Amino acid sequence: MSYFDNIRTFVRVYELGSMSAAGRDLRVSPAVTSSRISQLEDHLGVRLFQRTTRSLTPTEQGKTFYQGASEILEAVEAAEAQIVNFTDNPKGTLYVAAPLGVGRRLIAPKVPEFLERYPDISLRLRLTDRKVDLTTEGLDLAFFLGQPADSTLRMRKIADVERVLCAAPDYVARRGMPKGGEDLVDDGHDCLNLRFPGATEFQWPLMTGQGVKRFRVAGRYESDDGDVLTDWALAGQGIALKPVFEVADHLASGALVAVAQETPPEPIQMACLYTHRRGQDPKARLFMDFMVAHIGAVIAG
Repeated sequence: MSYFDNIRTFVRVYELGSMSAAGRDLRVSPAVTSSRISQLEDHLGVRLFQRTTRSLTPTEQGKTFYQGASEILEAVEAAEAQIVNFTDNPKGTLYVAAPLGVGRRLIAPKVPEFLERYPDISLRLRLTDRKVDLTTEGLDLAFFLGQPADSTLRMRKIADVERVLCAAPDYVARRGMPKGGEDLVDDGHDCLNLRFPGATEFQWPLMTGQGVKRFRVAGRYESDDGDVLTDWALAGQGIALKPVFEVADHLASGALVAVAQETPPEPIQMACLYTHRRGQDPKARLFMDFMVAHIGAVIAG
């Protein structure tokens, strides 16, 4: 199994781009990670990575070996999955990604219940509002809000999520209550925007009498963390476009109020992405079924 461990370590170093990150992911020390890569390079007689003090870059040989190595791991996982189907004893590690708000409020609280049901499964949950790449990041499942950018992936829709434009009462008292999207633009309201590398200009899709229209909003505040936008809205710094489930408590308490209600936001799709192969894995199917049922019930109210 040592050679197989070396291959698995190589694949995770390649995907994560870091010895230390791969070590944390595999729960081994950086020294063990480095040793496994060195053993693999000695066995193959080539350098798989160019190493400097600041970067780790795969060589051409490393890129070629990754394709075959990842196929080896996939074949082993597929074989294990078939055995699990016979034994009804799912085991192994699940790699799951989700947006921050979805992960913190809907997924993370239910993980202990799932793992209690299936004690041989471990779960690595990564929360980020940026778009993730299932293949290069070695993910089994990725929950998301919006439309998938990669049409080659499989998608399981969970629900259409209602959204709301909201602000703190003191912001409304100071800047006035916008009636709709035109007011957001014409009156120069401070709009709090979710932005990550590669994001395009800010356009909020709002429902009007003529259908969905995109309003080009502006503001001085932006972040790649949706919860930061909520905090800024609570602090009276501007207007946020949020899924209702993320701010329901604040709306109920009056800490935030709905604004521009003549043109409410278009609902956003919540779904789960997976590759065809990952979707055949019993533990991935179990986790997806479990979370889809739970999230669907919460969203439906």
